[in-house]
Amino acid sequence: MTTTKKYLRPLWSLLILFLFATPQIYAQTYTLNNSASKLTVSGTSSLHDWDLDAEQQKGQLVLNSATEMSIEKLTLQVTAESLKSGKSAMDKNTYKALDTKKHSTITFQLTEVKNIKASGADNYKVDVVGNLTIAGVTKKQQISLDMHATANKVTLKGKKAFNMSDFGIDPPKALLGTITTGDQVTITFHTILNK
Repeated sequence: MTTTKKYLRPLWSLLILFLFATPQIYAQTYTLNNSASKLTVSGTSSLHDWDLDAEQQKGQLVLNSATEMSIEKLTLQVTAESLKSGKSAMDKNTYKALDTKKHSTITFQLTEVKNIKASGADNYKVDVVGNLTIAGVTKKQQISLDMHATANKVTLKGKKAFNMSDFGIDPPKALLGTITTGDQVTITFHTILNK
């Protein structure tokens, strides 16, 4: 009897260790690939529509597929002064409106996953809620996106429209106020994350 107990104790310890360690095996961390990812901020003005492309982004995604696909973590960060329109005057007005001297980054931090629904091989329709911080103001935003997840790469695609005034931003003006920018902007993203 004592011999049986002697052999069972390490076996139980091993089983408990395996049970607690198993979820970690399935949790995979992916890091944003800046050169392969694209994020564009689009808007309107009294003169013409405009786009700003982000040149510097970083972020991280943690997926867990132990039982079914779940997102444990999602963070995205854009360097505000890496938003470029190709027109230096417009960029300057943008940085002034975003108060980039005080607030150098635009960030998104996941707080809740509303829904993940499979939509084909390795493809998912995802609804998330997170804190979007622009110019030092944080607002909860719900974003719908398409996710394609493989062992070594995850692609996130989607868009989100919101008003600049919601974040305390006065839409930029140019030429002594004769050119005014519309309040609504749309962020379109095609984010690539690698393991």
